[in-house]
Amino acid sequence: MEDLGAVVWPPAPIRTERLVLREPEARDRVAFIELHTSPEVNAYLGGPRPRDELERDLPETPRRWPGNFVVELDGSMIGQILLRRATGHSRPAASGKADLGYLFLPRAWGFGYAAEACTAALDWLDGVLPGEPVVLTTQSANAGSMRLAAKLGFAEVERFEAWGAEQWLGLRPAVTALP
Repeated sequence: MEDLGAVVWPPAPIRTERLVLREPEARDRVAFIELHTSPEVNAYLGGPRPRDELERDLPETPRRWPGNFVVELDGSMIGQILLRRATGHSRPAASGKADLGYLFLPRAWGFGYAAEACTAALDWLDGVLPGEPVVLTTQSANAGSMRLAAKLGFAEVERFEAWGAEQWLGLRPAVTALP
């Protein structure tokens, strides 16, 4: 995957009713480790990473690149939104499009934060890259992610087998700005 190219980064923090989407900072390192080592968060992503490996390899300030948003609630990181260019994607329907990914800590599940944050990130993308279609891939067994994809306006393009499970690929059609 590569970043979104010509997008000016970082944007001003994106504020929603309850959340802030912003660039990663050094204070987020502990939450990044928790996010990527959580068995619950990574149940449909091939499993958690080993904590000692992540603590050793994660830089003091988690990597900053266009489309990598920390989701903050009341001053603390609760999740991550990723918008990247789907370049090496195994599915032709996804290749070259913006790809939405998201991870949230289990304590943030069930409150609508993922929908709120993803909507804000997609609105931002529509503003900086009007007309950009967006894809999302998730395991079809991940009921929460499937509900979120539908709520965000993604429609099924195909299902396929990968990583030992059925995957779902959805497309959010390009949103064009009104004249």
